[in-house]
Amino acid sequence: MDLESRRRWEQYTKAKEMMLEKTHISGAPWWVVAANDKKRARLNCIHHLLAQIPYGEIEHPHITLPERVHNPDYIRGPVPREMYVPEIY
Repeated sequence: MDLESRRRWEQYTKAKEMMLEKTHISGAPWWVVAANDKKRARLNCIHHLLAQIPYGEIEHPHITLPERVHNPDYIRGPVPREMYVPEIY
């Protein structure tokens, strides 16, 4: 934040509040993320967005897969460790 932005903080806040008041509608709501703690803000945002998606079990028809073709000459190569997403949970 530069000094000019700091000086205009209240003006920016007022403009943001007016924008939210005039554009926040049920079909296109605004959501504000408290972000003093960025890690928690990201997790809260992900949780909130996922909660907006209706979830339910879906009936799927039973599928019978054919047997896999096995090629004895194929040797699977290793995948470099840096390509894996870290297993946090």
